Order: sequence, then structure tokens, then C-alpha cells
Amino acid sequence: MMQWLKDLMASAPVLPPPPLAGVGWGVGGGAETASRGAMKAAPSPQPSPASGRGSQSRRAEPGETLAKQLALVIDLNVCVGCHACVTSCKQWNTSGSAGPLADERPYAANPTGTFFNRVQTYEAGAFPATETVHLPKSCLHCEDPPCVPVCPTGASYKRKEDGIVLVDYDKCIGCKYCAWACPYGARELDEERQVMTKCTLCVDRIYDELLPKEDRKPACVKACPTGARLFGDVKDPDSEVSKAIRERGGYQLMPEWETSPANQYLPRRITQSTDAQGQ
Repeated sequence: MMQWLKDLMASAPVLPPPPLAGVGWGVGGGAETASRGAMKAAPSPQPSPASGRGSQSRRAEPGETLAKQLALVIDLNVCVGCHACVTSCKQWNTSGSAGPLADERPYAANPTGTFFNRVQTYEAGAFPATETVHLPKSCLHCEDPPCVPVCPTGASYKRKEDGIVLVDYDKCIGCKYCAWACPYGARELDEERQVMTKCTLCVDRIYDELLPKEDRKPACVKACPTGARLFGDVKDPDSEVSKAIRERGGYQLMPEWETSPANQYLPRRITQSTDAQGQ
């Protein structure tokens, strides 16, 4: 864990336990806590991602080394910034156990929406040697996630069996502490439900035995037309993702924050065009 967060947690006062179910922000939500004003409980028209398979799953202890860690490996060399991963993620999750994902004022001057996955595009280098870089970014499912210990209600947690970091909406009060602690900007507030949301690695899909085995992957992985997104267990040395990391020099995003992100990126390979070679 980041040292500044360790120091902060060590000096922070011990918070009282959350109310019992049905009181304040208990299961199902809907009631506002008298002392928290705008921090109201989120109604749960859809089950929380923690309510499907794995509702009885064990929570990993802080700093615990897990035997299995599911993650994404993203190949920046073949990502074309088409946003297929963004739209497929939105469609699957807004209609699944993580949704609905609100879109507020979509055609106004200050639109806002909830997305688990975004693609940031920017120009790198100096003219004339410039290049366009597309960087897909979502929750990195850190091995030591700083969003978990700061959550006052225990809504944010890391699963012991597969390392996926999830949010239990029935416990979330929308305080945004997790967004403040996350150095990657991966947490988003759903303005309609007033709960924090994030990528779940399509946990309601990857374990669905009613789906064909080849479809038990995150929606973004299935939708990518260039195969830029890989999914698997990064702790398994024989998995597709582990081999890609070893052979292509995969790297973690911002390792200096000491969160040990599970998701990794494969670097771009700079090549010259045919025209440039012929000059």
C-alpha cells in the first residue's frame, strides 16, 4: 500500500460499524441517514455485483497474496481507439447485475455518464515525429487496492478466490473516499443511484455456466475487433496473459504508487511507414 495512505490510516480514528440491515443504508437501501444528509442509500433495482455468484465469497485480507488473480492485459500496439470495448461494456453492465448505469443530461452543456471503461487518446512526440496513442483504462484490480481500506462501510472489497475488486452497492453510501484514494481515477459515482461504480471484469458473465465457454469473458474482450484485450489469470505462468506479459514486456501502470495493478499493458512497437523508409 502507498506509504502516505498507510500513515493516514494509522492516524485515522476508528469508525463505528455500519447500521444493521434495514437501518440507514442497509440491504436494499432507499432510506437516508439522518446524520449524513446527502449521503443517501442507493436503491437496488438490480442486484449488487456482490449478490450474484460469489455472494458468499471470502474477502481477501489487506496485503494478502492470492493464488489466483484475474486481470486484463491490453496490447497498445494494436488498439485503434474504436471504443468498441467502451460501448459493449456499457451495454452489458447497464443491463446486468451492475446496472443500470446512469447517463445524466446527455445532450446538455455539461453531460455526465457512468462508464466502467474509457479510452483516452492523445498525441505523443514532437512534430513531425508524432504518433497517436490510445490508452484504454478501467479498474486495474490492484493486488493491494487502496480503495478497500478507506471504505468506511466495507462496501469495497477484494475477492479471495479470484482477486476481483468489487463494490457492494447495498453498503455503499457514495462518500467518494475510494475515488479519492484510487490513483488511477477508476471509480465513478453513479449520480442517479448515488453509489460508486467500477469495472467488475464482468463477474456476472465469466462464471455464467449458461453461456458457451468461449463467451465467458468480459464483454470488452469479446467485442475488441483487433484482439487488443486479453483476459486470464496472471498468477498462472501458463496462461495466455502471463505468456504475453513475459514475451512482450508487459508493464504495470504507475508502479510507483505501490498498488501492484493486476491489469497490465503491452508496449507499442514503433515502426516506420513504407514511405518514410523509401525517403
